[in-house]
Amino acid sequence: MAYVTSTLIQLANLPSVYIKARGLSIGRAVDVAQIIARKTENAGYSIGEIKIGSESLESQDGRTRNVSTIEIEVKRNG
Repeated sequence: MAYVTSTLIQLANLPSVYIKARGLSIGRAVDVAQIIARKTENAGYSIGEIKIGSESLESQDGRTRNVSTIEIEVKRNG
């Protein structure tokens, strides 16, 4: 809920906010966006554009690995 609260504070000052995550945190980012869109529907927030991709990162053992990424736009309606 800390991420939800933080996002709502940002949305009070901005027309849209992007929630970005990679790897195992993607599920948490989706949950935050869904909670805001569903629980604050009457307040006028919705999910906008969603981008998915991957990044190449070097692991501790020196190998290059691809990590999934997501970027979710949460915006004020109107």
